[in-house]
Amino acid sequence: MNYYTTEKINDNLTLIRSLSGELLYLAEGTERAALIDTCVGVGHLKAFVDSLTDKPLTVLLTHGHVDHAPGAPEFDTVYMNERDIPLYRTRCPLEERKSYLKANLGPRFAELTEEDFVPEAPDYPFLPLHDGDSFDLGGIHIDAYALPGHTPGSMVFLLREMRTLITGDACNNATYLFLNESSPLAEYRDNLKRVQNRLAGQYDRIYMSHVVMEAGTDMIDNVLEAIDEALRGEADDLPYEFHEYHAFIAKKCNMRFEREDGKSGNIVYNKEKLV
Repeated sequence: MNYYTTEKINDNLTLIRSLSGELLYLAEGTERAALIDTCVGVGHLKAFVDSLTDKPLTVLLTHGHVDHAPGAPEFDTVYMNERDIPLYRTRCPLEERKSYLKANLGPRFAELTEEDFVPEAPDYPFLPLHDGDSFDLGGIHIDAYALPGHTPGSMVFLLREMRTLITGDACNNATYLFLNESSPLAEYRDNLKRVQNRLAGQYDRIYMSHVVMEAGTDMIDNVLEAIDEALRGEADDLPYEFHEYHAFIAKKCNMRFEREDGKSGNIVYNKEKLV
């Protein structure tokens, strides 16, 4: 099974698309490379990345969820916000990952073998990732910004010279804010506004981590607008079921979370976690 495919975005950035729908990014400078996220811990990601670059590699994780972090133990140098380590430990078990993949791969899950999975490593020694950290790849810098909300340790990354913002799940077309680990809506709004102000004027593109790669540069504005409507009780409020959760999608959209009004950015939220 070819679990990963690539698409060259520019000379310094490659999109890695997984069979289960996650979008990873490989950035390369003149001296080093950085991989953003490690998917579900399946499909021999390290060997795949090694086939793309021979530069020393640093791995940066947007957060600790099952579809972003469990591939970390394949790699030697992995940074993650320490606030998400407890979350990672609950999501890295093999059965947790298999359950996720069965739901996302359907019949193709049967093509996987035990050798395709990264072994569980709940005590993997992550290097701490802090707000304000910067990674010099040689002519390309990646700057880390904390954006808690989706999870306590969610991060976004600015590829400074490329004027590109990679938001992971911290802000996207279906920003999940209904999970047990998610912040109340008003708290997330304040965090998002702070990051927006800090990033003002520094990016021309936004890339996300699921299904649709690129969002409009007004995505953060649109998400803030959706939050304000939800807090006022004026959102579209499409019912949404996810495992044991009962939530609402703020703005009308299709199954791919593409909004009916054509704008980028949305939230899925719990009306019991507004403030």
